[in-house]
Amino acid sequence: MSNKKYMPILKTMKIKTLLLVGLVAIFNSSCITAKKGKHLFILSGQSNMEGLRPDESFTPTIEAEFGKANVIITKDALGGQPINRWYKVSIPLEGDEQKVQPDLYGSLMGKVETAVGNERISTVTFIWMQGERDAREKLGEEYEKSLIGLYNKLSSDLKHNDVNFVIGRLSDFDMSNNIYPHWTVIRDIQVKVAESNPRFDWVNTDDLNDGINRAGKEIKNDLHMSKEGYKTLGKRFADTAMRLINTN
Repeated sequence: MSNKKYMPILKTMKIKTLLLVGLVAIFNSSCITAKKGKHLFILSGQSNMEGLRPDESFTPTIEAEFGKANVIITKDALGGQPINRWYKVSIPLEGDEQKVQPDLYGSLMGKVETAVGNERISTVTFIWMQGERDAREKLGEEYEKSLIGLYNKLSSDLKHNDVNFVIGRLSDFDMSNNIYPHWTVIRDIQVKVAESNPRFDWVNTDDLNDGINRAGKEIKNDLHMSKEGYKTLGKRFADTAMRLINTN
């Protein structure tokens, strides 16, 4: 029997097969896109995080890597604040709960919730620049517990057990601990925590507090970063965050 008789049937079957393959490919592509979601970056801390302007270097670096449509970046910082404004280790006495609530954590998470909305989140990276106040007030004894506790609480509240954590280590402002008695204590704790988990890392800031500050004043080993120092800090935060994401 001639194969010509079956040509129309074979042709129809081929078209249906191609259509099916195409539909499966589109479906799989949609699923992959949905599963990917967006990369969420949360920046918080006290004055040196407050002085950081993400749009100068952090955001452009992140968007160049992942695409503007694929990232969510939010920042909430306030100068001169100890870590217990974000996370309190001590258990309050009964009836005193409202007096010791870590209000800045609530403010931060409120911004995160607003920024995320109904978006699907693929990765979360928490970037922290804080510790000066704790060093000044000699609060190093509980700082490690607070830092880890803050990370764990944020991870739990966001329902992500794979949050990346980038810590900006205190600069070389008071290495003799004359003005801020726990300066080197806090520095050491920040490095210890950052090196305790493959999803954690720290950023050096020792070379960022020299030069000209935002007010046009020349500074040397200052408590705060220079104008260019903040730009470099943003770039370092972004580079470290991207490496953790791509590695993990």
